[in-house]
Amino acid sequence: MPRDSTQSPQTRLTPANSGFSGTTGNAWYGLFPLVAGLAMATALQFILPGAAGPYYSRIVIDAGIAIVLAVSLNIVNGMTGQFSIGHAGFMALGGYTAGILTHYGSMLLWGSAGRHGGFLGSGELLFAASCLAGGLISAVAGYVVGLPSLRLRGDYLAIVTLGFGEIMRVILQQTGRVIDDAEKFRSGGLSQLIPPPVGGAVGFDGLPKYTSLFWVYSLVTVTVVVAYRLKVSSPGRAMISVREDEIAAQAMGVDIARQKVMAFVIAAFFAGAAGGMFAHESGVIISPRDAGFQRSFDYVIMTVLGGRGSISGVLIAAAVLTALPEMLRDFEQYRLIVYALLLIMMMLVRPQGLFGIHEIWDLFAPFLRRQQKAAP
Repeated sequence: MPRDSTQSPQTRLTPANSGFSGTTGNAWYGLFPLVAGLAMATALQFILPGAAGPYYSRIVIDAGIAIVLAVSLNIVNGMTGQFSIGHAGFMALGGYTAGILTHYGSMLLWGSAGRHGGFLGSGELLFAASCLAGGLISAVAGYVVGLPSLRLRGDYLAIVTLGFGEIMRVILQQTGRVIDDAEKFRSGGLSQLIPPPVGGAVGFDGLPKYTSLFWVYSLVTVTVVVAYRLKVSSPGRAMISVREDEIAAQAMGVDIARQKVMAFVIAAFFAGAAGGMFAHESGVIISPRDAGFQRSFDYVIMTVLGGRGSISGVLIAAAVLTALPEMLRDFEQYRLIVYALLLIMMMLVRPQGLFGIHEIWDLFAPFLRRQQKAAP
């Protein structure tokens, strides 16, 4: 039987060139950052505490939580060009939500609010689910806070987000005392849950301390990957166009309202999940003051110093600014002065931030192009 003349042996479909193997390869390539990040988180969990000790492990955990909060805030302030100074309110909301689920959920399941199980045990799975729930509740709040951004911008939007954080702080101060007795909690009615028994102005004490290097840097991996994929995607480019010129973006068919609200929702979700990690960290008692504007300003500074829109720049700035106060402990009397002077010098030398709107790998692009031109 004669072969079809329109199909040569080179163009005949085979498993190698039909596209299915390429799709599988692209899928594995897309999963590589997540797999590498989880592997790094596992290595940190089992290697760093023994090699560096609990003090430096605590600093690394704090840096990871700050990275999640700063990178998520960068989606709003950097990519979309909004100005939010109430990010700590989402963190506190997620932290209290996760704390309620782990504290009182442990009482219902195991009869006590202490830590249960080992690594990836039942208690840690409850903790992971609680952080996810805290992120979802914060995302709902982010949607509500994001709605005023449809009509407000600049300083006016900043006042709205600042008001949200202060409202959260005042509401949390009016909550009830923490219930420590499991039998009392089980026998009590719904009336004991109104107002929520989360400690009031004293703070939510007695939470099981599940936060570890593995969970924090697993969340860092997911946050960074989602932020980068968003930045290079069509919605991310639409957000950047809104940052550059709203009128021009709207003229090109960009749904400005959708992009603004979506940025707030995504940022609030990761802030709430990071708040769950913060609330369950060893030696930490989450309190209403964690929802105040002082903590929000810390994350705004990280986004400005890293470069508004640069994920890698904000990541590095968050890690450095978290470790810097600990590095200056030898200058205890002058620590805050030195810290402020370093920030001022950074803004004078690099007013656009560490990497501006670029990523760290963009610095190597000219070198790679020269190498390609020089290659035969």
